[in-house]
Amino acid sequence: MATFDGYPRPDGPAGVRNYVAVVPTSVAASAVAEAIGERVVENVRSTPHQMGIDPPDEARKQVERTLSGVGTNPNVGAALVVTLGTETIDADELADEISGAGRDVETLSIRNVGGTAAAIEAGVGLARDLWDGIAGARREERDARELVFGVECGGSDATSGIAANPAVGAACDRLVRDGGTASFSETPEFIGAEHLLADRCVDDGIRERLLDRVERRESTAQLMGVDLRGAQPSPGNQSGGLTTIEEKSLGAVSKGGTTPVRGIVDYANPLPVGGGLVLMDTPGYDIESVVGKVAGGAQVVAFTTGRGSTTGNPIAPVIKVTGNPKTADRLASNMDINAGTIISGESIDAVGKRIYGTLLDVASGERTAAERRRLEEFAVNELQPNELAELRGDT
Repeated sequence: MATFDGYPRPDGPAGVRNYVAVVPTSVAASAVAEAIGERVVENVRSTPHQMGIDPPDEARKQVERTLSGVGTNPNVGAALVVTLGTETIDADELADEISGAGRDVETLSIRNVGGTAAAIEAGVGLARDLWDGIAGARREERDARELVFGVECGGSDATSGIAANPAVGAACDRLVRDGGTASFSETPEFIGAEHLLADRCVDDGIRERLLDRVERRESTAQLMGVDLRGAQPSPGNQSGGLTTIEEKSLGAVSKGGTTPVRGIVDYANPLPVGGGLVLMDTPGYDIESVVGKVAGGAQVVAFTTGRGSTTGNPIAPVIKVTGNPKTADRLASNMDINAGTIISGESIDAVGKRIYGTLLDVASGERTAAERRRLEEFAVNELQPNELAELRGDT
C-alpha cells in the first residue's frame, strides 16, 4: 500500500498542506481577504472570488457550499471568514459549518471594525493567531487511500489526448487500486464521449445521472446559440490541432483512467474518500472546475496542458503536466511533469508511474511549480438563468 506524510485532521482524511484559509463571503470582502493573505503570507491563503452580496437563492446555496467546502478541505487547519456585513450569506453560519469539521474559525466584519484599513489590520492579527493554533501540527504517515486527486485539462492540443491525459489517467488507476479517489469534471467535455463513460458506470442510476448532466450542459449551450456536438472546440483548441468536440472529449476523459465510474456529484459537493473514480458536474472553465473539486475535498490536483497554462490554486497544490515537448521546454519553470516523452517512446504506464510518484511526493510536502510561484487563481461557478429556473422548478 502506497503512503504519504500528511497532517491528521479531527474529521476526515489527512491534509497535504496546513493552511489558514481566509474566506471572503462576497466580492465586496475579497480585496480585504486578499490583503490579509498578502500581509501574513506564509501558511495563510486567501480565496478572493467574484460572487456578489445578494445572489439568487439557489446560486447563494452553491456559493455557500463552495466556501464551506474550501474551509473544510483537509489542507485547511483553520479559517478566517471575512464579510462586508451586508451579504445574504451569513458569515457566522458559514463559520459554524467550518467549525463543525473540527477547524478553528474566526469571523471578521469590515463594517463592524471600521472599514478596509481597520479590517486588514484586525484580519492580520486574527490570521496570525489562527496560525499559532495550528503551527504545531506534524506530518504522519498515512495510507494513499485517504487521497482525493482532482484532475483537470486546459489549453489542450493534439498531444494532450495521446500523452498527458492518458498518463494522468494511468496515475489515477494506480491511486484507485491503492484505495484512493480520483475525480475529473468539465461536463461539456464529456460530449461525444459520454457513451464510453456511461458504459463504465457501475449501475443504472449513475449512468442515468451522468447522461442527464451531459444533456443539461449541452442544452445550456444551445440556449446561448452554440451547438457543441460536431462543432469545433474553442479557438485555442483549434490552434492546438483539435478539430471537433468529440476529438477533444475522447482525449479529455482519458485523464480519469480506465477504472469503473462509481459516482457523479454536483458542483462542489463532497467527493467520497476511498470512492474510486468519481465524476463532478462542472463547467468547462478551468478555474471554476478546479475550485469545485477542491471544495469537494481534493487535496491535490493534476492539470494537463498542451499549449500551456499556468493555473494554480490557493488551497490545493497543482501538478502541471504537459504532453508537448516544446511546451515542456518553453514553460519549464511552470511544468512539473514532461509527458511528451511518450511521443518519443516512453510508455504511458511508465509516465503514469512517474506522475503517481510525484503525487505522493507533493502530498508529503514537495512544492509544485505553481506553489513556488504563488499562482493561486480562484473563482466560484455562477449558475446561469436557465439553471436557476430549473432548480426552482420553473421548467
